[in-house]
Amino acid sequence: MHELIELASRQLLDYKNNTPGTWFAEPVFDMNITLSYELQDTVTQLRLNEGDSIAGYKIGCIGKDVKNQFGMNGPIRGTLFSSELFSNNAELSASAYCNLAIEAEMAFVIDEDFQIKRVFPVIELHNFIFRAPQKNLPELIGNNGINCGVVVPVQEQHRSIKDLDRLVDLSLQINDSRYSTNQLWPIDGNPLGSLGWLKENLFSYNKTLEAGQLILAGTTLGLYTVREGDQVSVELNGEKILSCLIK
Repeated sequence: MHELIELASRQLLDYKNNTPGTWFAEPVFDMNITLSYELQDTVTQLRLNEGDSIAGYKIGCIGKDVKNQFGMNGPIRGTLFSSELFSNNAELSASAYCNLAIEAEMAFVIDEDFQIKRVFPVIELHNFIFRAPQKNLPELIGNNGINCGVVVPVQEQHRSIKDLDRLVDLSLQINDSRYSTNQLWPIDGNPLGSLGWLKENLFSYNKTLEAGQLILAGTTLGLYTVREGDQVSVELNGEKILSCLIK
């Protein structure tokens, strides 16, 4: 579809210019779920052509708080890029994003046997903007789940899958405000639920997971906007695992 290729180029340019998703303010053709994933994947290919690489995938719009914020139900899939992975204690410029917002959520990496061996919390970054008169899933998917990066902890802070039953509390701290949940895995109460859903979604679009990829499992916490000067940290079972500073 020629229009889709043109739109993907526009989407990527908008993203680079920090004005993501302008097409959705006045769409010129209907965008359904299938087409929105094709758009996301076409933009992904353009980024790969420029030398980036796929770091993994995210599952979004699944927790109660986010579904209430967005007024719609997922889950949805987004693509993570290697150029947008940040280390613990990252300093992030608010001006580099469009209404920067964050989530704390659990994640995992699949090994060469496509098994989950390590789990850990991350801070997911978002360009929190919808341009359509009413928020909708095609816009969310077409804008790659509004993802714009992930802050990940060092491997020493990862936890073995064998410790899963002992991981009972995930907390996000933004300055003096604290948000916590004891529901760490939104799909079926464990990471396998997220992995299974993602495999099915990717299969539907002729894609597969690769060993070593990072998977963001979704969160039952909300999406929180941040601004210059905000200090963000995430704790697992009361232990601080990672943080970032918004500059």
